[in-house]
Amino acid sequence: MRFAKLQATGNDFVLIEAEEERDWPPLARLMCNRHLGVGGDGLIVLLPSMAGDLRMRLFNPDGSEAETCGNGLRCLVRYAVDSQLTDRGEISVETQDGIKKVFIQGDLLQVEMGSPRFTPDEIPVSLEPKTDTVIDLPVTIGGIKLKLTCLSMGNPHAVCFMDEPVARFPLGEIGPEVENHPMFPNRVNLEVANVLGPQRIMARVWERGVGETLSCGTGACAVMVAAHLQQMVSDEVDVILPGGLLTISWTGVGEVKLRGPAHLVFRGEWLG
Repeated sequence: MRFAKLQATGNDFVLIEAEEERDWPPLARLMCNRHLGVGGDGLIVLLPSMAGDLRMRLFNPDGSEAETCGNGLRCLVRYAVDSQLTDRGEISVETQDGIKKVFIQGDLLQVEMGSPRFTPDEIPVSLEPKTDTVIDLPVTIGGIKLKLTCLSMGNPHAVCFMDEPVARFPLGEIGPEVENHPMFPNRVNLEVANVLGPQRIMARVWERGVGETLSCGTGACAVMVAAHLQQMVSDEVDVILPGGLLTISWTGVGEVKLRGPAHLVFRGEWLG
């Protein structure tokens, strides 16, 4: 089975082309293993689409399926362009969260990520009593007091803004506790962030089903949207992650736009 390895600001994926479905979760667990497989933050399966130009399914290293992925979308389109599967400047990709449009802008790719969702049922978050939005929800995890702003970018996110540098935050200990907290029936991605100014945010991400990653596209979008909701930032923000910089645009209504690079690293053949 032929595959390609791609990365977008350090968020790395194994990608395979397929004409039909198969049992992907076991293959994802094998191929994404960093010691016994190719290694990656996820397995992207590129499939034919009846609704868009391409179809993407993405499976985490634990075998669970992600609804959408901003970095994965850019990697899939970069692969399609480099492999001459398309020569268009605008590509529609069918995902589990609907159609996403990706625009080629030289070395960068811009993804229309859809509109954020804020109600507890849409995220989802189980709260009593229910509220219209979840902003600065106080939660204590491992003796650490957090204030979580929750939203969906097609997948669930909990964003925590803090004054202490995010580099010092024990994300490896707190991340899995938040991910699997009973209030999140579908688990959740956790972002910790420092707002550095109206156009700059520093962030780290604990991804559901993956662990800490160098970058997360939907996570960067969630951080920017959460900051915008609280009037901390302007309509365009550079989100600085351990793996690099992503630019997020949102006016407060409508589509969130994500811009950043994606690169083909190598191609290979899977013999497992």
